[in-house]
Amino acid sequence: MSDEPIVRDADEQVNIPGDMPVLPLRDMVVYPFIIAPLSVARDISIQAVDQALAGNRMILLTAQKDKDEEDPDSSDLFEIGTVAVIMRMLKLPDGRIRVLVQGVCRARITEFTAQQPHLHANIVKVEDHPWDPASIEKEALMRSVKRLLERSSSLGKNLPSEVMVIANNLEDPGRLADLTASNLDLKVEESQEILTTVDPVERLKLVHDLIKREMDLLNMQREIDSMARDEMDRSQREYYLRHQMKAIQSELGEGNELSEEIASCRARAKKAKMPEYAFEELENQLKKLERMHPDAAEASTVRNYLDWLIGMPWGRRTRDNLDLEKAAAILDDDHHGLDQVKERILEYLAVRKLKKKSKGPILCFVGPPGVGKTSLGRSIARALGRKFIRLALGGVKDEAEIRGHRRTYVGSMPGRVLQSIHQSGTGNPVFMLDEVDKIASDFRGDPSAALLEVLDPEQNNTFRDNYLGMPYDLSDVMFITTANLLDPIQPAFRDRMEIIRISGYTQEEKLAIARKHLVPRQVEENGLTPEMIEFSDNTLSAMITGYTREAGLRGLERSLARVCRKVARQVAEGRKASVRIITSSLDSYLGPAPVTKTDIRGADQAGVVTGLAWTEVGGDILHIEVTTMDGKGSLTLTGQLGDVMKESAQAALSYTRSHAADFGLPKGFFDGLDIHIHVPEGAIPKDGPSAGITMATAMISAFTNRKVRRDLAMTGEITLRGNVLPVGGIKEKVLAARQYGIRTLILPASNKKNLEEIAKSIRKEMDFVLVSDVRQVLEAALEAVDKSRTPLRTGASGARPPVETAH
Repeated sequence: MSDEPIVRDADEQVNIPGDMPVLPLRDMVVYPFIIAPLSVARDISIQAVDQALAGNRMILLTAQKDKDEEDPDSSDLFEIGTVAVIMRMLKLPDGRIRVLVQGVCRARITEFTAQQPHLHANIVKVEDHPWDPASIEKEALMRSVKRLLERSSSLGKNLPSEVMVIANNLEDPGRLADLTASNLDLKVEESQEILTTVDPVERLKLVHDLIKREMDLLNMQREIDSMARDEMDRSQREYYLRHQMKAIQSELGEGNELSEEIASCRARAKKAKMPEYAFEELENQLKKLERMHPDAAEASTVRNYLDWLIGMPWGRRTRDNLDLEKAAAILDDDHHGLDQVKERILEYLAVRKLKKKSKGPILCFVGPPGVGKTSLGRSIARALGRKFIRLALGGVKDEAEIRGHRRTYVGSMPGRVLQSIHQSGTGNPVFMLDEVDKIASDFRGDPSAALLEVLDPEQNNTFRDNYLGMPYDLSDVMFITTANLLDPIQPAFRDRMEIIRISGYTQEEKLAIARKHLVPRQVEENGLTPEMIEFSDNTLSAMITGYTREAGLRGLERSLARVCRKVARQVAEGRKASVRIITSSLDSYLGPAPVTKTDIRGADQAGVVTGLAWTEVGGDILHIEVTTMDGKGSLTLTGQLGDVMKESAQAALSYTRSHAADFGLPKGFFDGLDIHIHVPEGAIPKDGPSAGITMATAMISAFTNRKVRRDLAMTGEITLRGNVLPVGGIKEKVLAARQYGIRTLILPASNKKNLEEIAKSIRKEMDFVLVSDVRQVLEAALEAVDKSRTPLRTGASGARPPVETAH
């Protein structure tokens, strides 16, 4: 498809219909006998083209008054346009179409007959006014326009050779005006004025004035180009003189130090394998340094910039260890469990083995403290054979910490991302961004927003630091982030990462990790040898269950360190040479074991239910207590509960009151009855909907005086209809219940799929009751109905009505 305008044969006659589809044009005008390509994207325009192709292939082309109008109507179009024939049409993959049209004649719109699905109008052909072939004025204008066309071509105007041939052979002033106007850079209003002028001689006069203006612009452009060339010649003279000055200084023994420094920079830059754009910037800075006095203040700034620029590892990369078996052995040696993470790393290595240049993944390890997220990053770097970098983001508030400061500031330097890569000396390290959920923001910017480009594989190959001022490729860096919680992370930031959740460890996993990693490390750090101290498996299990109820391992390691320190003192004082730590001796080393929550509730009670909770440090259990008293019918909630948890209590109470008869509660039972719900450990804020069925069970137990099993815990959200909805953190809650010795759990039936995340050995130990309705919860949690036992309140007559079984 050619974009060059070609004149149609003037003798060819075409029948013009009285009505046809209209194609609005933005920012252009098509003249009669001119061939022009058009790009059509709007629906109304595509519909008009389709209508024309289905008929006689004719369409009216008229320009818009406002090119930004997306949905033009009759008032937005000029009255006079050009009837054109669609010569060729091409559909593009993005839905647009390209058409090649040839103008036929001018036409005036008399009436728009349709607006949808495309514009359609009645038209009248506009004929040119007759002109005198023997007119001297006409002949002079035509010669002048042709001469100006030739001069504009010689001044650099891009005119096809066919245009000049056709122009020289034209004798019609109107057609010459149209041809010339189609090759000028005109505004829409000027082009439309030419199209509207029906007197050929007047039209040619108008075009003559416009092409003279174009000639003035071309002459001015040539002068500007000439001035630019003179400036370039001056720069070359300065370059020659500068080299002469260097030679003179060399003969006089002056300026050698600076010259040697600049030569050293150039030599280092060539070895650094810098990209072309970076090398050009380096040369610019070296030339600037050459013109400065060595002791100038700005010279030190330029030197620092050159050191950073050359010191970046532009072409240095470490070779990846692509031996999958060796990498798997390293990961297994460093960490016990964590199968999902190890599998993901091996998948990454497999992809790199098959495709050398692949975009690095952005992994995000989310889990409670102490589960080994940071140490896992070091293990990944060792398995890959790469350098390891760790950047702590907790409390970072300044965006410049990520992107760096501009060189205009005193003491400016690159951001911490490029600083770390510079220190590592390699362009493909394993880069761990630790604690991304602790990033803050203030008036200095939002660092997490600056990290959006760093952590986007589609963009970080052109990461631009404010200090360097040029793109730097981060696509080979393997970024790993860690967080305790996902909620504080911005959604756009979170979307760029692949989330891998790391839950708390089971007792068996903690025992294996302690035996393999923690005990040897603490023995060595406290100056002992394996012959001086020995821990039995029963002792380690007792420390795990009795002293460190946590999701991670930090508390266990601190307890091991306490024991090792006491043994080290005994050995240093010469009292003992070897010590075996047994379960019965733990009290002498660690003191009495702390009281657990399961010890607080000694027997089955009415109105007290054990619930399951999720915290940022793992799962936990909590006891929800309900008591009643005479009063004004109020509901009291204590224990520092959040709004969502308070709403769950209201929903549970509403469900209980609406089904009071089903639970054997007499009419008027709630009149003048105050209800108090308390969740112990009031200093700790609590929130979330997962305690809904726990509160409902506690209320119904208290109202009906039926005891709740103490060896049972539950979690689930409640609705006003008594339905049990799914909740999160199932794995953490199950592990917490197991740590506290609870073996029966009531869970929402919708959470059944989450049990697959739990090890089979743990699932065999636990008894899971999957429920979808509160009645199923009550059936599993409350003791059987005893008709001899009465509700906690008397009836309206003063007698205690018996509790009936709910059917």
